[in-house]
Amino acid sequence: MNEVPRRHAYVGPGILLGVGLGGFFDGIVLHQILQWHHMVSSTGRWPATTVHGLEVNTLGDGLFHAATWVTTAVGLVWLWRAGRRPHATWSTTAFAGTLLVGWGLFNDVEGLVDHHLLGIHHVRSGPHRVAWDLAFLAWGAVMLVVGWRLVRAGRDDQPGALARA
Repeated sequence: MNEVPRRHAYVGPGILLGVGLGGFFDGIVLHQILQWHHMVSSTGRWPATTVHGLEVNTLGDGLFHAATWVTTAVGLVWLWRAGRRPHATWSTTAFAGTLLVGWGLFNDVEGLVDHHLLGIHHVRSGPHRVAWDLAFLAWGAVMLVVGWRLVRAGRDDQPGALARA
């Protein structure tokens, strides 16, 4: 008896991994390396220029990193389980696309909520903060579009693609 290949076994896990990786990039590069912002650095209540404010912001950054770690770990477990299913089919192109979709979702949701709705931090404070925040959203949108196109193009990498065409 032939089973139908599970073409989309990696889509959910790939998107979740992309969300986690996007969060790690944001936290490591923007929070720690470049030090452009911290989790609650734009609230006015806990400025990162005081010891107490830096402690609160560091705690916020740590909780954010813990959440991205959990998201990534859940994505890895989900991906592992999906890969062990019989007849699961894989496409490197489509999987890379799911990572970009997840990262783009992270940027756009985090950007809309934290930067625009709550205003708890901005990509980079200063006279051009709105431009930086909009660029962050645009970067997320580009990743979503490119990722979606890769997911769709990746269907051609899978067994039976010609039969479906």
